[in-house]
Amino acid sequence: MLNYNKVNNLTGWFVFIIAFITYAVTAEDTASFWDPGEFIAVAYKLQVPHPPGAPFFLLVYRMFSFLALGDGLQVAYWMNIGSALFSALTILFLFWTITLLGRKLLALEMGKESKGHTIALMGSALIGALSYTYSDSFWFSAVEAEVYAMSSFFTAIVIWAFLKWDVITDVKKENQYMVFIAYLVGLSIGVHLLNLVTLPALALVVYFKKYKKPNLKGGIVAFLLGGVALVIINNIIIPGLPSLAGSMEIFFVNSLRLPFGSGIIVFSLLFLGGLVAAIIYSLNHGKVILNTILICLTFILIGYGSYALIVIRANADPVINENDPKDIISFVSYLKREQYGYRPLLHGQYFDAEVIDQKEGAPVYAKRRDRYEIVDYQIVNEYDPSRTTILPRIYSTQERHKQIYRSKLGLREGQKPTFADNIYFMFDHQLGHMYWRYFLWNFSGRESDYSDAAALTLWKTISTDFPEYLKKNKAHNNYFMLPLFLGLIGIFFQAKYDPKSFWLTLMLFLMMGAVLVLYLNSPPVEPRERDYIYVGSFYAFAIWIGFGVLGLAHQLAKLNKNLAIAGTIATLITFPVPAIMAIQNWDDHDRSNRFFSVDSARNFLASCEENAILFTGGDNDTFPLWYVQEVEGFRTDVRVIVLSYFDTDWYVNQMARPVNESPALDFTLQEENYRKGTNDVLYVTDRLESLPLKQYLNLLRDDSDLLKLSSSFSGTINTVPSRNLVLNVDTESVTALGVVPGQFEDLIVPQLSIRPKGSYLTKGSMMLLDLIATNDWKRPIYFNNTSLATIGFDLSKHVVMEGLTYRLLPIQKPENQEELVNTDLAYHNVMEEFAYRGMDNPNNYFDDEYRRFTSNHRSVLNSIAIALLDEEDEERARNVLLLSLEKFPHKAIPYDLASGQSVPLYFELGMEEEALDIVEKMSEKSIQMLQYYDQTDRPLDREASISLEMLKYFLPLLRERGHDELASRIQNEFDRIFGDGSNPQIRLQRR
Repeated sequence: MLNYNKVNNLTGWFVFIIAFITYAVTAEDTASFWDPGEFIAVAYKLQVPHPPGAPFFLLVYRMFSFLALGDGLQVAYWMNIGSALFSALTILFLFWTITLLGRKLLALEMGKESKGHTIALMGSALIGALSYTYSDSFWFSAVEAEVYAMSSFFTAIVIWAFLKWDVITDVKKENQYMVFIAYLVGLSIGVHLLNLVTLPALALVVYFKKYKKPNLKGGIVAFLLGGVALVIINNIIIPGLPSLAGSMEIFFVNSLRLPFGSGIIVFSLLFLGGLVAAIIYSLNHGKVILNTILICLTFILIGYGSYALIVIRANADPVINENDPKDIISFVSYLKREQYGYRPLLHGQYFDAEVIDQKEGAPVYAKRRDRYEIVDYQIVNEYDPSRTTILPRIYSTQERHKQIYRSKLGLREGQKPTFADNIYFMFDHQLGHMYWRYFLWNFSGRESDYSDAAALTLWKTISTDFPEYLKKNKAHNNYFMLPLFLGLIGIFFQAKYDPKSFWLTLMLFLMMGAVLVLYLNSPPVEPRERDYIYVGSFYAFAIWIGFGVLGLAHQLAKLNKNLAIAGTIATLITFPVPAIMAIQNWDDHDRSNRFFSVDSARNFLASCEENAILFTGGDNDTFPLWYVQEVEGFRTDVRVIVLSYFDTDWYVNQMARPVNESPALDFTLQEENYRKGTNDVLYVTDRLESLPLKQYLNLLRDDSDLLKLSSSFSGTINTVPSRNLVLNVDTESVTALGVVPGQFEDLIVPQLSIRPKGSYLTKGSMMLLDLIATNDWKRPIYFNNTSLATIGFDLSKHVVMEGLTYRLLPIQKPENQEELVNTDLAYHNVMEEFAYRGMDNPNNYFDDEYRRFTSNHRSVLNSIAIALLDEEDEERARNVLLLSLEKFPHKAIPYDLASGQSVPLYFELGMEEEALDIVEKMSEKSIQMLQYYDQTDRPLDREASISLEMLKYFLPLLRERGHDELASRIQNEFDRIFGDGSNPQIRLQRR
């Protein structure tokens, strides 16, 4: 006789071991792109990450860093192993969740499980858990140090704990378990809020247990009460209590003239005293339910207490201290993620709505020397009521978003969207493209890892002849819809035999999927794929996959009357489902031996001179740099500045103090000139033909009336009175200091003319101008591609490329020259200082981010080669191009736009074989891609448009170089497929 509990425990841990080994073997060796670089850096030194923070995550992952034994190069790996561990524990609790729900479905009493029941339940849980183990989105988060692995663990253990509570018969133990669940929920707040979304669904567990004759009305009420619990935690406890404390603090300090912190102390004493009094009251009067609720609230608050870390560490002024939440006012803003703006949920504007009025909203306070001052007011836009709607989905007023809305909805310029358009966008893009596509990625298949890649369906697999470039893409994963079909079987089986648990599972699936989609109300374009957000929904579907196996065992048992044999057969015939998922997904989820996310960051820093200042743009430009400086200790003399953060006073203050080996930055403007609510926007006028920049900064510092302009909100605002700000250059001093390399000395100019690009400058642009003027060429100032393109004025004529970065110099680029390159320094950097670990290994998996950064490096190498050719230095130009082919070979990183643009360089250097190899490989892929897009009626996206442009680029180039045969072959192949202009999207110009 099998001991069910022992088998259940041992099999669960067996599945945990399989999952952990999988994730440990495929874990990234260093910091991945996107947020892991930031999280590893802030966890390692307990710093302050972007809002709303993840303090409990930081505390736990800090302990994983100890396993590196002081080796900074190993810290990231051990934190990634932390995610592998939490992900494997998620699989463990998924296994036990399936067996718990399976027991309910089979109506098994404790201790009366037969051998057949045990085998069938273990088999179903095994297949369900392993299917989720090898699912695309969950595996992605399981091998990097991000919050989603730990968040999934909390979601899994809370669901499991509710189901364990369901089978407890002792009321006292029930209450103890509920307190344990509350504590888990409180701790999860310090990781991620996904866990809270499960509460409305899990309220059904309580309802079904406490009410023996449940009905639809009662189920709805229970679900809504669970929603109330969600709102209480998410909207009242998390931001509400600190907000209330903040209001009391402002009253005590501003009105009663008491010291800072007095209001918080009084609030804390009143709240905690009231909570203790209420608990004592519930004990003295035997109010069991009230007592349980109050104790649960207490433990939620204890778990939530991990957020004290954020305020404590912010006051320690760490290097990374985002939003600087030192006091209650800034802490509330941090919690509410106010910097990310507002998305309407139930009512709001269409994207074409016009603002008919603006009103002052709530005051914005900031801590000053002796009180909290109102520094600004929230601006409330009022839109034309005829252009507002319920459930607004097409709401964004950004010009880029407006164009995308119109494109997706087929609206002409000026045509007004309707409510039908609004709902269509919700179903087609938000639910379809941004959820169901991800769902099918995980349980049907995925076309590739290109941006906006489609899902693979069985029909598509049968009817489509995929081109080679897609077949060879490691993310071309086909599960033949087997996990989906098995899950559908499980849905019908659970719905028929255990409708109560079916509604629970369904609500979990919807709350963490479709409902979350509606709540997030995503814009028409995201910086990257967002499938990792919905892993909770996929977790629920994995439960149904397990029930699919149980359903098959049930049907087989009807034939042979032996559930043990039926369970064994059902497990064996469905085992290929997770096996296929593992085989298909392994190559594109194995992140071992990849280092370029960190090496590219090192290369940016290596491109800078000692004691430099480097401006960056978005997350991927910055977070890896933070990691290599804060964890690996590389080039800590370089001050990295995030351009968008420069719009905030807290960030400017941080730049004005020394950090690591980097001295403080010097500014002309004082804190009162850039504090919150002051000089946020400076409108540009034409009052003066030109104005010396330093004089303008002095006027700003002195708050001169000469710069004032009346404003409907704040009385007066400062302006930029000229579209030409002139920075005078002391040419003799610059020459004496040797700031400008010898090859550019003849380009030194006595003045730099700085012209704003638009009608206004932001505070960040103002502070950048201040830094440039005040620095007076003492410290080297650099920009990366992103920051150089996004600053509010054009500096492109005054920068020199020195590798991956552009150095600002007091020079003027000749009109006939595309860009200036310090060839000696750039050549040294790329040949001697740059790192390219593993980029030549075709067995490594390089996703879209890796390919983008590779293209950036290839483009830089092209620019250096062009500059060297201009200097008639063919030997070094050839070395640079050979380096590009050696470090980024096509077999590892397919040729891209930058590769195509290098073809004329290879021809010019007599490297015909290399040039023709690039042309042939890129032309073959381009024709394949265009043919596939044509066959599937897909509009040309960026990748396909580049492919078409490359063909147009190559053909005349080949004919000019005398390679008519290859040009004709490409032309003929193109014409064979598309005819002569048969597709208006896809045409080649004949010569």
